[in-house]
Amino acid sequence: MAMNQKNTSFIFPETNSTVLPDPSNFFSPNLVSNPLPTNSFFQNFVLKNGDQPEYIHPYLIKSSNSSLSLSYPFHSVNSAVISQVFNPDLTISSQQKSDGKHIISSYSDLSVTLDIPSSNLSFFLVRGSPFLTVSVTQPTPLSITTIHAILSFSSDKSHTKFTFNFNNGQTWLLYASSPINLSHSLSEITSKAFSGIIRIALLPDSDPKNHEVLDMYSSCYPVSGDAVFREPFCVEYKWKKKGSDALLLLAHPLHLQLLSNGDNDVTILDDFKYTSIDGDLVGVVGDSWNLKTDHVFITWYSTEGIKEESHDEIVSALVNDVEGLNSSAITTTSSYFYGKLIARAARLALIAEELSSLDVIPKVTKFLKETIEPWLEGTFKGNGFLHDKKWGGIITKQGSTDTGADFGFGIYNDHHYHLGYFLYGIAVLVKIDPAWGRKYKSQAYSLMEDFMTSGTKSNSNYTRLRCFDPYLFHSWAGGLTEFTDGRNQESTSEAVSAYYSAALMGLAYGDTSLVALGSTLTALEILGANMWWHVKEGENLYEEEFTKENRIMGVLWANKRDSGLWFAPAEWRECRLGINLLPLMPISEVLFSNVDYVKELVKWTLPSLDRDGVGEGWKGFVYALEGTYNNESALEKIKGLKGFDDGNSLTNLLWWIHSRGEGGDK
Repeated sequence: MAMNQKNTSFIFPETNSTVLPDPSNFFSPNLVSNPLPTNSFFQNFVLKNGDQPEYIHPYLIKSSNSSLSLSYPFHSVNSAVISQVFNPDLTISSQQKSDGKHIISSYSDLSVTLDIPSSNLSFFLVRGSPFLTVSVTQPTPLSITTIHAILSFSSDKSHTKFTFNFNNGQTWLLYASSPINLSHSLSEITSKAFSGIIRIALLPDSDPKNHEVLDMYSSCYPVSGDAVFREPFCVEYKWKKKGSDALLLLAHPLHLQLLSNGDNDVTILDDFKYTSIDGDLVGVVGDSWNLKTDHVFITWYSTEGIKEESHDEIVSALVNDVEGLNSSAITTTSSYFYGKLIARAARLALIAEELSSLDVIPKVTKFLKETIEPWLEGTFKGNGFLHDKKWGGIITKQGSTDTGADFGFGIYNDHHYHLGYFLYGIAVLVKIDPAWGRKYKSQAYSLMEDFMTSGTKSNSNYTRLRCFDPYLFHSWAGGLTEFTDGRNQESTSEAVSAYYSAALMGLAYGDTSLVALGSTLTALEILGANMWWHVKEGENLYEEEFTKENRIMGVLWANKRDSGLWFAPAEWRECRLGINLLPLMPISEVLFSNVDYVKELVKWTLPSLDRDGVGEGWKGFVYALEGTYNNESALEKIKGLKGFDDGNSLTNLLWWIHSRGEGGDK
């Protein structure tokens, strides 16, 4: 399923951004000549001072000059926010005084290697490893400090295993590849010169069986890990390991769900658990995992069709909305809002096809060509796409000099959102006019590959899977901005729409590998949304205090769950629902296919619509979801709307309501 590199022939004009950070500060020289990740799980390690923590399950890890700190985080919880609190439970450094900084010497989907050359320390940070693994490359005296008091300290006879008990109730285990001479004070453990492998793990609870598990798997350590998209709707995790015996790693709840679908030679240790903001992490023994999701079928139209008796009503709105295209030239230069208006028009063309109302399609086609071509040809006044060679990707003219322009697109925020809207319009236009599609294919593929390159070839112009996280199975939108809580994403539905739109473009071009990759990422993003954004009554993934008050996430962070939005307070529930539903498309049926949950969500949201000043556009999305189970009520409310979201239309809402199956009342 690796993308066909021959399509990457078009490079937008090169730019030297004045606002992007310098990647050579923390990446080793052999990495900086290739496209680099801009939304990765270790992004904080390469931004500013590189000293903000990152959550590498199950630990929060923070690097500061010549040391690395490890935290098994506890949760701070209230009805609005859950956050993992960083405390430096252990800090590892060389006793040699060093002014050096860390360097990222290699990285992959599931791992990053962080070196502190001046201290002879190399950390293999592998996602889901209950052990922190460090290679001491030259004989070096070490220091391990803690903010807690060391209550007890013991070793085995061989001096290759040590147990530390702290006054906060934690027990930590240290394993060494050869005998190590350790001594301790109240808050520091020191060693004489040592070289070799050290592994450190928190004992998750006092059950002796957990101690035995860590002992049993302490000698086999992973140094890197890849997520392989070899066939549709399957992801294989493959780790490179060293040492003897089998590999122990941790799976989050979605992993466990997908492992159960795949053909796996793994052992799941149900009772070996660490806590996490993403749900309990459970031990899995095996050198590779096959993770398999249900198929999601990518379609241009509604799955159940539109009720015959509703055609006239939708066509009437369609004719009106298409006429409006002629008189409403796009005035915004924002890549996001411009893209939404392109996708809005493209929806009209597909609804016209579904209704066999073909006479309006030429007007929509003309509008799409006139609005999309200037961005592909570089003739759009006021903005446009450029190529940044420093990190390896597309940015906008406005974003090349202003970090706030285009919602931070120039510092790699929200790429899947903006480009997804453009891809939707392009896909529809290629479907309608294949000759146009052939003319602009290389530009179209460049937009897609900016966030969907799946290969790891060094000759690619774009980093691998810019936004999508193949460990958590959802995307991040945060870009090259340092955040204490790591990456973040607000609108899961726009992420779903982006991969869906890429799959549609694959259909339009007859590119089976693009259809497969787009469909797979769409399916996984939907699962991620359902697992972590859609908060259901009575479920225990999140703490009860938070679950009781929330039915959908505001902003989800690597290290925090927040009910607030970037653009609205938590009390504006209609905005939370809307930003996780828009744009309303056929794939929205799959994203919100759980009718029981939809009822909970709408019931929770509706009282917010009584507030003064609620936007008509946001109301439309609430009514759309209500229409999945109460068709007549929702239809009346939609007909009474005085306005629509800039990416939505009356036509689109009527299409949605009238394609909800038999009667819509379930």
